[in-house]
Parts: sequence; C-alpha cells; structure tokens
Amino acid sequence: MINKQLLSPESIVVIGGSNNVHKPGGALVRNLIQGNFKGVLRIVNPKEDEVQGIKVFHDVKEIPPTDLAVLVVAAKFCPGYVDYLTAEKQVKAIIIISAGFGEETEEGAQMEQQILDCCQQREVALIGPNCIGLMNRCHHSVFTKPIPKLNPKGVDFVSGSGATAVFILESAVIKGLQFNSVWSIGNGKQIGIEDVLQYMDEHFDPERDSHVKLLYIENISNPDKLLFHAGSLIRKGCRIAAIKAGSSESGARAASSHTGAIASSDSAVEALFRKAGIVRCFSREELTTIGCIFTLPALEGKNFAIVTHAGGPGVMLTDALAKGGLNVPKLEGPDADELKSQLFPGASVSNPIDILATGTPEQLGIAIDYCEHRFKHIDAIFVIFGTPGLVQLYEAYDVLHKKILECKKPIFPILPSLHTAGPEVDEFLKKGHVNFSDEVTLATALTQMLKTPQAAAPQIELFGVDVPKIRETISNIKTDGYITPDQVRQLLSCAGIPMVPEKVANKKEELLEFVHKIGYPVVAKVVGPVHKSDVGGVALNVRSDQHLSIEFDRMMKIKGAQAVMIQKMLKGTELFIGAKYEPRFGHVVLCGLGGIFVEVLKDVSSGLAPLSYEEAFSMIHSLRGYKILQGTRGQKGINEQKFAEIIVRLSTLLRFATEIKEMDINPLLADENDVIAVDARILIEKK
Repeated sequence: MINKQLLSPESIVVIGGSNNVHKPGGALVRNLIQGNFKGVLRIVNPKEDEVQGIKVFHDVKEIPPTDLAVLVVAAKFCPGYVDYLTAEKQVKAIIIISAGFGEETEEGAQMEQQILDCCQQREVALIGPNCIGLMNRCHHSVFTKPIPKLNPKGVDFVSGSGATAVFILESAVIKGLQFNSVWSIGNGKQIGIEDVLQYMDEHFDPERDSHVKLLYIENISNPDKLLFHAGSLIRKGCRIAAIKAGSSESGARAASSHTGAIASSDSAVEALFRKAGIVRCFSREELTTIGCIFTLPALEGKNFAIVTHAGGPGVMLTDALAKGGLNVPKLEGPDADELKSQLFPGASVSNPIDILATGTPEQLGIAIDYCEHRFKHIDAIFVIFGTPGLVQLYEAYDVLHKKILECKKPIFPILPSLHTAGPEVDEFLKKGHVNFSDEVTLATALTQMLKTPQAAAPQIELFGVDVPKIRETISNIKTDGYITPDQVRQLLSCAGIPMVPEKVANKKEELLEFVHKIGYPVVAKVVGPVHKSDVGGVALNVRSDQHLSIEFDRMMKIKGAQAVMIQKMLKGTELFIGAKYEPRFGHVVLCGLGGIFVEVLKDVSSGLAPLSYEEAFSMIHSLRGYKILQGTRGQKGINEQKFAEIIVRLSTLLRFATEIKEMDINPLLADENDVIAVDARILIEKK
C-alpha cells in the first residue's frame, strides 16, 4: 500500500526527535534537515522545547494534520501512536524505526499485528517496524549514514535488513554509485520487497524512473509476485541484481532417497532469479559492482581491451576474464604497430596494452582512441590507472573523463589508488563516474552478469502434452509414495517424453517372451529398492535366456524386490533431469550429466517450471560439462534440441501435476539423433 504521502509528503512529524544526533531520533531529524526536505517538518518530544532549530510539540495531540509520521519511540508506545495519528491527524503513511516487535517476542508480534490491522483498516502505508527508514529525493527519513548522492538516474535499492543496507551503501559510495531511492523494509509487515517491486513496475515511467534496481533479500514471502514484477521490469528495460541471504541453512533441509533432492531451496532461488532475469550476487562488493556496471552503456560483445600502466593488474584481469569465458584478443597488425610507435620504448600493445609506469595522460588517451576507433573487434575497454608517482593523476583522470563521454564503447575505470590518490579519485567520481578499484572483482561480476539469461516469457509450452490425460492418470493413483513403473510410463507418455521399451514382471516367462520380441542385449533392473545399483540390482549387457534367468532369480532374492524390469540395451551419453517441489516456489527442474556423476559432480543447472525453450537451452549451455555434450575427442555431440524439448515437456507436466513432489529421470541416453529416458522415479503426495 505505497502512496503519495509516503513517497512525497508535504509534511512529516518525527515522534521522538531529539537534539542527540548519536541516537536514532536526533540522527533522523539531522538527515531530514540536511536533505533539504521542502515540506513542513514537525517534531514531538515531551522533554525538549527546540530540536535542531525546530520548535517542538510536547504532545502529539498538539500537531496539525500531517502526511507522514516517523516513529522513533519504544515499541510499546507505537500501537497507541499509530491509532491516534491515523484516526485524528489524517496521517496516511507511517515509518516505524523502533525494534522490539515480531522479530523478538510473541508480545511484540501481537503489537505488530495490531499496528498492521489499524493501517489496513484506514488505508495507511506502513514501512517497518525495525528498519532504518526510507530515503528518496523528497525526504531522507533514515537515521543512518552514509547518505549517498541522489539523482533520478541513480539506483533504486531495496533491503530486507537495515544494518546490511548501511554496509551496502558504504560499499557503493566509495565506488561512486549514485541512488534514486533507498528502501529499508525491516519486518515488512505490510510493505515487503515484492510490494516495492510491484509499485515500481505498475508505475514505471521509462523517461523519469531509474532503470537499475538492487535488492538484498532475506526472505522471499511471495515468489510468484517477485517473479512477475521483476520479470516485467526487466522486459521494460530495467536491470536487476540481488543477494538472497540465508540459502545454506534452508538448503540443508533437502534430503531424499534419490537424485531429485539436489533441488534444494537454494536451487529454487537460483531458478527463480534465472527465470526473472535477475543477476544473482553473493556479497556486498559483488552487488555494488554489478550496480556500477549497470550504469555504463550496455555491452555488445565479449571482447575486451585492457589499457594499463602496470603489468601485474593487467595480467590478473586477463586471467579472471578468461576464467569467466570472456576474451582479451591479441592486437596485431598495422594499427597495433602504429599505436606502439606513439608510446615509449618498452611499451606493449598486444593486449593488455601496457603504456608503462612512465606513460603520460596523452598516451593514455591515444590508447583509448585506438581501442574505440581502430580495433573494430573490441567491444569494451578496461583502463587500469593508479599512481606510480610519475604523472599528474588529475590530468590522467581528466583525459579518462573526456574519453568516457566521447566513446560509444563502455569504458571500465579501474583506479586502485584509493589511499595515495584519494582526492584525485574523489574528483573523478564527482563528475558522475564510477570506479572499480579491484580488477578481479570486476571480472567476476561481469561474468555473473553475462551468464544471466534474459527474463523468460510467461507463456506455457503445451504442444504435444496431454493435460487431461495427466490429470486422469494422477487421479487414478490412490496412495502416496513412489509410483509404479507402469504409472511412471503413463505420465511420461502424457508429456510426450520418449522412453526405452521395457517390461516389468515378477514372472520369468513374461520377461523371456518380451525379450524375444525386442532382442538381446538387454538390461535387467530390480523393482522395489530405491537405489538399485547399491544393492546389486542392475545387470547390464544380458545376452541370453540363461543369463537372464540367472539374473532374475538373483534379483528376486534382494530385500524389497517386487519384480524385475527388462529394457533394451542402448548406448549414448548419460544425461539427468530431476525435479523437486519447493513450497511457495513450485517445481525446481534440474538438468545435467547423468548416471552417478550427477551426485558426485553436482554439475546441474536449475530452472523454475514451467520452462520455455529459451530457458531450457540456457540451462544446458550453463553446465560446466557442456563441452562433453557438444562432443569431444571424435565423439559426436548429443541432440540438444531433443534434450531441451524433454526438459520443457517435463516442466509442463509438473505445472499440471503439483502432486509430484520429487522425481528424476536418470539416466537419459543421448546421441546425435535421439534422447531417450531409461530410468525414472516419481514421488507423489496427494494430501
């Protein structure tokens, strides 16, 4: 319930404002004053007559009607203030800085609910409690520092933690990253991160609003809402990066009897972010570095030139870019020779372009010009320039400033001398630029950004999937647990997923009759135990009736054996597809190399059902073992189109069969022509 009174109030009252700027009430008043709030600022404090030059009201009953109230008083007083202010003083927006609510005690949770009920009933916007406040270009209703430079084209930052928001701001300010708004939602009782994104999406103006959103998330209370509005904003031209904290603890809960359990809660977050097109970050430095990258012109390719006066950082940057699959192509030919002739003897231009510690600001400009105009295959330019003590950095950074304004290719300034050249770097940042002081952190962030797929289209791929038959098959399953092989085949058949010919029976004669139709060699597998290979329940390359009879008799003696399955023996690359239902998120689908390697290597990629073909291909291409799927050492690659098709069909099946809680197809056998499911297990819970 975000409204005008919250975003651009004409009047603000601070309940608990004081002269002590070392306490929240005093610091908040200071920030409002220094932020040049244009409206009427009122303060309520029973013990003061004047606070920071402003006449004080001793009692809340004395104030005129006011748009926004900021509460900086003990938690026990907040419900009463909220009730009175919203009923008697026409307050339509509340920010509660105070802690001591649902995050601490049951009594606090009850007070929090009382406040929420009051605000909902009277249509009042509520931020908090337990937050640092809200800051935008209208008002700085926060009690913390730093206060970043605010402008309309700056970043919108939304945080679920006040203290973490401060640390992220600290990281951003020294990089020169500017902000449009900073939201600290605290407990998020009424307005959560998803609600802020919804408001930004529904009111987005591409001419006036920021196109960059940074998020720090501790709890995703409504994944569908986050996905819808984040994806919508990205499709409108915005760029979003986020940290999701707390993943490891929730991921530890995932435990099951088969490989589908790899889909932990962290996989759900990963899949959600990929589907929305959100760049996932894992640290404050990475988040703010991505934010700075977002402020530069968009990259058109992956070929980079490095201009430096220090060889070591150039080499480390080259290594980091190569590790991320990015390119630092060799520069050679007449243009490279001509550039070298304009630098001092000993300079190198092969890429990195090392102009030496003695290189001048003029030579820096020349090197940048060659990368912009002469080296056509270069897509972006890194400039590493610190202080060797031999040049005037003000002059060098002024050249860099001019080139950033002139060049169409993105230029990434890497100015590492924050201690010895603090004033020079600060002057550069004041001109509206950003600075990446560490080259490896920048390369890592770039890699993460470039491997993030575009926001997925919201439609569901239904072609070839028999939804009514899926529902009929599910309704005929009467008990929870792992379903029978025949039921597995029925469901996969409804989705159009090809399976190897097979026969399940507990009578040897039936299996012999089946194998005479399909021919040897075959595979025999015990039916019943979950991990067949662990109990000796798999026999490969069975080539005769006698061999099959021996294996049948042996397997039926295995504890838990119910029958034996016979399948035609096929060859190919083993693949894996798994899925796990995560509450609130839906089904997380995973793919990777199959067999035992999915558990040993855990090289899997995740997506959130339902999936598009673009998402499926992105999942396949993001695997570390993708080169194996392309074909290595004379072996032909797999049919990627059919692998992607099976991933999409499975995701559609899951979309219409939420009773499936876990499943895996492991392995699928793939060659250049076909991809066929060999073994699958499905866990159903209908309660």
